[in-house]
Amino acid sequence: MQKKMIALAVAGLASTGAFAQANVTVYGVADASFDIVKIAGDANNELGNTTRVSTNSSLLGFKGAESLGNGLTAVFQFESSVGFDNAGSLGATRDSYVGLAGSFGTVVLGTLTGPTRALGTALDVNAGATGIGANTALLGKLGNNLIGSTDTSGNYAGGTTCARNTTCASIFDNRWKNAIAYVSPSFGGLNATVAYVANENKSLHGLAAANTTGYDVGVKYANGPAMAAVTYNAVSVGNAADLKISDLRVGGSYNFGMASVRAVFDLARADNFGGNKVTQAVYGVGATFNVTPASKLLGQVYVARDLKTNGSSSDDTGAKLFELGVEHSLSKRTMLKATWAMVNNDSRARYDFGINASGINAPGTLPGGANATGGTVQGLSFGLRHTF
Repeated sequence: MQKKMIALAVAGLASTGAFAQANVTVYGVADASFDIVKIAGDANNELGNTTRVSTNSSLLGFKGAESLGNGLTAVFQFESSVGFDNAGSLGATRDSYVGLAGSFGTVVLGTLTGPTRALGTALDVNAGATGIGANTALLGKLGNNLIGSTDTSGNYAGGTTCARNTTCASIFDNRWKNAIAYVSPSFGGLNATVAYVANENKSLHGLAAANTTGYDVGVKYANGPAMAAVTYNAVSVGNAADLKISDLRVGGSYNFGMASVRAVFDLARADNFGGNKVTQAVYGVGATFNVTPASKLLGQVYVARDLKTNGSSSDDTGAKLFELGVEHSLSKRTMLKATWAMVNNDSRARYDFGINASGINAPGTLPGGANATGGTVQGLSFGLRHTF
């Protein structure tokens, strides 16, 4: 339910609906798994195994709406990530906003999921688009050079590594801070979303170059069992090199009732990246099959092609993601799940799990203090997910 609300009100490419809620609603997800993770280097040399208990995108949120009359409604949401082993305080780290909704659509301001990220999560086969098999392992990362997000001041440093047990998604698959978005009404199943990221970090008075800003737009068609969408996210980092990055994403899904299929194409690009233009394409397909009314098989395969620098292929810079899993619902709110996933890197690549990274690309976390270029990371995950 909470995922549907996010997609509805925060540029998730869903049509604007009626808000009948009169009081504040507390909601959340408690999702934990026991993971067995194995990291191997070149030529399948084993670098180490580890076990852990992971908190898979668990969250706590508050949302509400107030009817203002004349068809106008005020809406708000505060949503925080929750780590079971994190002693830190809660904060508005997830989709958090205030806005107005009416016949014209919805306008919200805050920390927002843009249409590009929303499309990626919608096409992931996992409940909540989380866990070691999530498609954020490969989407939009451009050879692992565009990891992370802007900070609270709007700065983006351009991440290339991920520490253990952290989120390791691209800038296009993180939430935008300091953002404003408009979600149009639905016309025959078709609606649009436009988001703008403010340049809060712009340097003034001769300070070092900094002026990060961008936009994220998408059009989605959803009618019955069919969904299709296209999004485009462009960001000007505004540093001394005038780095500009973008991501084009096209995807769709079809639900047959007992089964569903989905597919996505993603093209990330960077201009003035070390003086070059660099691009990378990622393809993905996924499917689910209902074995019983309560049990579902799922699987997906994603392929990151080699990087292209000024149009020429950079060999052995791609990777593949494989996932097989099962979800069994004990009730409408409680689910058991088991997943096997593997990220298989080419000899010059260092991709990691998108959710709960293994640290395969973080210097100093593996034997000898080196990272595992060309390594493979795989895992078995057994978990329980409860929504409220």
